[in-house]
Amino acid sequence: MANIISDETIEYVGILAKLELSEEEREQAKKDMGSMLDYIDQLSELDTTGVEPMSHVFPVNNVFRADEVTNGDDRENILKNAPEEKDGSFVVPRTVE
Repeated sequence: MANIISDETIEYVGILAKLELSEEEREQAKKDMGSMLDYIDQLSELDTTGVEPMSHVFPVNNVFRADEVTNGDDRENILKNAPEEKDGSFVVPRTVE
């Protein structure tokens, strides 16, 4: 295990994560974090020449549909349910004085 995590680092991470760790949990966290860093070091040894960097594993395409008006100008039918209308708009009670 080449990456040794200090007690101060575990304490700092605990403060950031708002965790109260027991002594056993701190020791386990040190081992776990060291293992993670060792794995990252192992990944950095891979030969990645010719591999294009990517931001996502899958191709990301726009999945939104085209914004097209489907109901058109149906103002008369919409205003049929209005308790009161004026100049083609709903009239509502004043909420701010």
